[in-house]
Amino acid sequence: MTAPVVVGYTATDTGADALALGIRLARAIGASLEVALVLPDDARSVITPPDAAYARLVAEQAERWLGEAAATIRDAVPHREHVRHADSFAEGLVGFADEIGAGYIVVGAANGGLRGRHRLGTVASELLHSSDVPVVLAPEGSRRVDPAIGISRVTAAIGSRPGADVLREESIALSAAASVPLRLLSLVTVDLPPGLETGAIRIAGARHAEEVLSQARVELPTDVAAEVVVADGDSIEEAVRDLPWDPAELVMVGSSRLAQPRRLFLGSTAAKMLHELPVPLVVVPRSRADVSASEGPRP
Repeated sequence: MTAPVVVGYTATDTGADALALGIRLARAIGASLEVALVLPDDARSVITPPDAAYARLVAEQAERWLGEAAATIRDAVPHREHVRHADSFAEGLVGFADEIGAGYIVVGAANGGLRGRHRLGTVASELLHSSDVPVVLAPEGSRRVDPAIGISRVTAAIGSRPGADVLREESIALSAAASVPLRLLSLVTVDLPPGLETGAIRIAGARHAEEVLSQARVELPTDVAAEVVVADGDSIEEAVRDLPWDPAELVMVGSSRLAQPRRLFLGSTAAKMLHELPVPLVVVPRSRADVSASEGPRP
């Protein structure tokens, strides 16, 4: 059975972006949608005692907001709504996702971002430092995309550092579940130091990209197509801007090698991509399997 998709919901445009993308993702992979609204855990407060009447009003308002979310989803996908309490929104989402064995956590960009672009807010930033579940970032304006569109393609930004295998496997699994093509994006030759002799590096990068593609083709179902694209440009940002993007695709990146096992940490490459990407970004945690491979001196 496909693991459920968790949406971190708020009654804001940001929450509406996350909900719309969550519907598309859940529909595409045949998963249920679990909409979670996290409230502060006032029971732990030592400064002011909890007020029962106020807590009841907050709970009632939260239920109304979740009712509006349910009305938006309708019968698009099987769904349930939940009110959770935690010290922080991110903590509540991660705890809930772990509790139900979720496959993804979907959150929106912060208010004030450019339409179609990402601007990380507090919740997304906290998730990207604490989640052990892949986090899906919905760019501003996702709420305006027809949920019936679903997902058209999965693009995975594959590097050569430890953890690349984890990302490849996750992207293959998502492509297969959604029955959409997989595009493997090699960034090995992009963003190199000025003046560096790049000829041999580019040859090695192209070879690595083809090896990754060959492995993906072995693991993908026969009815799911795969291709490889070698990014080119003087910087990650330039390469991302120059690539063709389908409005309905998802991009997947791996967590930084600096992350703790089974945790997320947005590395410099992913952060640079994030500023230019016009489509949703999925950040995949490290697994314990690649810990030993990444031990030792770091550049």
